[in-house]
Amino acid sequence: MYHFGMLSSAMHNSWMRTVAGRMKSDFQYSNNIVYNNFPWPSPTPAQRARVEEKARAVLAARERHLPPRGMNTLADLYDPLTIPTDLTRAHTELDRAVDRCYRTDAFHSDRERVEFLFRLFEQLTAPLLPAAPRRRAGRPRIASSQPRRRGRTPRLPAAEH
Repeated sequence: MYHFGMLSSAMHNSWMRTVAGRMKSDFQYSNNIVYNNFPWPSPTPAQRARVEEKARAVLAARERHLPPRGMNTLADLYDPLTIPTDLTRAHTELDRAVDRCYRTDAFHSDRERVEFLFRLFEQLTAPLLPAAPRRRAGRPRIASSQPRRRGRTPRLPAAEH
C-alpha cells in the first residue's frame, strides 16, 4: 500500500513527467530511468502508516465511482472536467502525506518538488562518483613548449594569407 501511495502521488508523478521519455504525447515509464532513479524518502513508521492510510482512501474513493455505480474506466474517472470531489480530496491528502515524508514544509508546485528531488538525487548519488578524475597510467609526460597531440593525425601546415 505504501508503494502504491508513493507511485500515485504528485511527488512521483512530477518526477516521472520530468525524466520519462515520450512517444508522441504518451509518457514512456521505464524502470531503469524513472523508477530506479526516483529518490525514495526514508519515512518514519508513522509517516509510512499515514501514506498507507491515504492510499487506501484513494482506492476507496475510486471504488465508490467505478462500475456498477458510476464511471466506466479510470480514464473516465480521472477526466479533469468530471473527477469526483471526494477522489480529488483523497489525492490531495495522499500528496500531503507523501510530501511530509520528504520535509515538513509544504511544496507549492510541481517545479518545487522536482527541484527538491534533483537535489536529493544528487546527494544520494554523490558517494558513487570518484572524488577526483583518475589519470591513466602510461608513459610519463615529457615537458614541451608544443601542445601535446593525441593519435596519429598529421599536423597540417598553417594557412598562408
